[in-house]
Amino acid sequence: MAQNWHDLLLAHWEVPVRKMRELVPTGLEIDTFAGRAWIGVVPFRMSGVRLRGTPALPGLAAFPELNVRTYVRAGDKPGVWFFSLDAANRFAVEAARAWFHLPYFHARMTIQRNGKQLAYWSERKDRRGSGERLEATYQPLGGCFHAQPGTLEHFLTERYCLYAGRGDLTLLRGEIHHAPWSLQAASAKFVENSMARSLGVALAGAPLLHFSKLQEVVVWAPRPVYP
Repeated sequence: MAQNWHDLLLAHWEVPVRKMRELVPTGLEIDTFAGRAWIGVVPFRMSGVRLRGTPALPGLAAFPELNVRTYVRAGDKPGVWFFSLDAANRFAVEAARAWFHLPYFHARMTIQRNGKQLAYWSERKDRRGSGERLEATYQPLGGCFHAQPGTLEHFLTERYCLYAGRGDLTLLRGEIHHAPWSLQAASAKFVENSMARSLGVALAGAPLLHFSKLQEVVVWAPRPVYP
């Protein structure tokens, strides 16, 4: 599938490695930077969601999304593990659960722009969730840059696959293609953030914040990691 990601806030908190090991399935290693594990809360807006080579369908191709993730590897392949993905489009939620085996949830979501600042609000309404909420304002700061190899910013962003688990416990990997991230520093104010509550993870302290204006992405359907 092809899709565009807009106005992303990448908010990251350091979390205990042992806690991440409790939450991530067997077959995946927790990927760490200098011995530290991270959890990310990433609100943004989707557009142009479509099967590659086909036109986007009106009413189905653009909506807010919000994900909660950590960083893992299988063998020598680093990637992303999603604890949850919220979207304001019921069809997209059910399609992604069926096709990509990802833990999507339906949510009521709004995004409002005031100059460079974005006000983002989300409340999970899916019966499979627990009413998780995010209310935050954020904006970019300074100029754009590309993360350099060996830096924490590169570790957190330059990942080109996702991992998922099928109902029969098969570990899946979906390849992702996009240009290197164009990042900016960011500021953010979190009025409410219960996105990791069901994980038993406390997102305490000031997060590491980055902003990205646009990322154009192609995602392939997940395949079993081990034949």
